[in-house]
Amino acid sequence: MFKRTARGFTLIELLVVIAIIGILSSVVLASLNDARTKSRDAKRVADVKQLQLALELYFDSNGGYPTTAEGLDALVTAGSIAAIPTPGAGVDNATYLYVSSSVTDYCLATDLEAGTSHAAAVGSCTATGITDQALRVSP
Repeated sequence: MFKRTARGFTLIELLVVIAIIGILSSVVLASLNDARTKSRDAKRVADVKQLQLALELYFDSNGGYPTTAEGLDALVTAGSIAAIPTPGAGVDNATYLYVSSSVTDYCLATDLEAGTSHAAAVGSCTATGITDQALRVSP
């Protein structure tokens, strides 16, 4: 009398949907990782600009930039900055490299994760241990 029809999804339909969900999730995950990389690099660029400002405050107060031996810790001691920021995870060189060849010149550098360069000026940086993906700044 009454014919019962099967309701639900076939195995093929379920496999297709699972495959599509897998592909979409991998694309979203890749985009999310790129966004995180760019975000960490933007923080590094902002940190370098903050350190530049602190170096200029130090220069105004002391008539010159700190020596390489004094390093960036001299900025904290002089009160030009509260604490030295750290580049964070994702890079091999997890510090900001500071080199000063004279009291009127310095080089501030750090590694960036992305291949793009945000360098404001390169100048005569003689810093070592910094890769091609580095942000180098000279006054």
